[in-house]
Amino acid sequence: MRQPLPSLTGGVGGWSFKYFPHTEEDLQEMLNACGVSSVHDLFADVPEAARFKREYNLPQALSETDLRLFFEQLTHPLSTQQLICFAGAGCYDHYAPSVVQNIIERSEFLTSYTPYQAEISQGTLHYIFEYQSMIAELTGLDISNASMYDGATATAEAMMMAWGNAKKATRVLVSETLDPKVRRVVDTYAHFHGVPLQLIPAKNGALDREALDKELAEGGVAGVIVQQPNYFGIVEDYTGIAEVVHEQKGIFVINANPSDLAILKTPGEWGADVAVGEGQSLGIPMTFGGPGVGFMACTEKLIRKMPGRIVGQTLDNRGQRAFVLTLQAREQHIRRQKATSNICSNQSLMALYVTIYLSLMGKEGLREVAEMSYAGAHSLCDKLLTTGKFRLTFPGQPFFNEFCVDYDGDIDALLDEATEYGYLAGVKVGEKTLMLAVTEQRTPEEIEELCEILDKANH
Repeated sequence: MRQPLPSLTGGVGGWSFKYFPHTEEDLQEMLNACGVSSVHDLFADVPEAARFKREYNLPQALSETDLRLFFEQLTHPLSTQQLICFAGAGCYDHYAPSVVQNIIERSEFLTSYTPYQAEISQGTLHYIFEYQSMIAELTGLDISNASMYDGATATAEAMMMAWGNAKKATRVLVSETLDPKVRRVVDTYAHFHGVPLQLIPAKNGALDREALDKELAEGGVAGVIVQQPNYFGIVEDYTGIAEVVHEQKGIFVINANPSDLAILKTPGEWGADVAVGEGQSLGIPMTFGGPGVGFMACTEKLIRKMPGRIVGQTLDNRGQRAFVLTLQAREQHIRRQKATSNICSNQSLMALYVTIYLSLMGKEGLREVAEMSYAGAHSLCDKLLTTGKFRLTFPGQPFFNEFCVDYDGDIDALLDEATEYGYLAGVKVGEKTLMLAVTEQRTPEEIEELCEILDKANH
């Protein structure tokens, strides 16, 4: 486990600090108002002998993550220790700057419902517009809506878009490597809307391309839904799928992990028409599984098939930048049976959370998160394989920050023992299969300790 850094003697480099809002010009203006030339003149009445002139005995600066850990260790065992999380399967333990929680509570952002009256909802409309812009850039597509309930319903809505856009189609194809939780929601939507679904099997943890090509060759396909990285953490190669789907006037849908898109090829680059997914990985706390936020982006030609609403930018009567609800189907309110979707509201608070997180992290921050997660997962995988107790479930398949290993012993007992040591050591996805995930939150020390615990376990 990590230990707090030792206290070091550090000096004060001057009167300007990055966490103070005053510029040098601000300071000089205040000094002029006081009639003094420097800050030191303000303390002229303090006797020289009483002034502190030595260096302050301050500890070395800590990152926010290390500082949180330091105080957690101070309070342990007075408080309940949170498990160190190596579980994923659609919900990931990512870091989020503490300032996010404070910003989302500002009055111009925090509202209870959808902003129908633009003149009094500029703050809400503004951040939704920025959210849409960021999601469109992350996915490489033209348009994003104002967010969805979660990734599962967003995927189901994409399925409905594909079916509604088709004229003579007979089915929608769904990859078996799509998250089972998402598949169940898609199945429910399809059942009550009369949409025939066909499951395309997996082969060595990835979509069976031969089976897919065979179905596409038979025709009548309204759309194809896949996941990237897929449920097992594998980064799949979707080269050429979009072109074949488009020849049949179908829609290619990719369910993506947005955090990974800082490095991975975007849905737009794969030729996807629609990108959907769960936005929880963009800094939203795990909070026992929810709430999250669904995102949806598409090409411009599908804009009127997209559920929800779109916020746009315009100019007011004074020529100033303003935001309005640009596109919203009236049928969603007054002719529900004719609506493309009956989702009318969005997870606005969670969309705000994602917007602030992305603004603070920036492109470089997102890339660093992805790189650290990738490196940590591959380090953990290598160490587990060297124990001789684990083997890759899908050998030869590339993975990002999540992977599956087979274990011949009792996985339930293994997980229970890891829990006793303070580790949530993955998700059981098969009788002998364990799936582990690593994010930038996990340290080399934690990875090493988890491997030692699993190696010594005798189950």
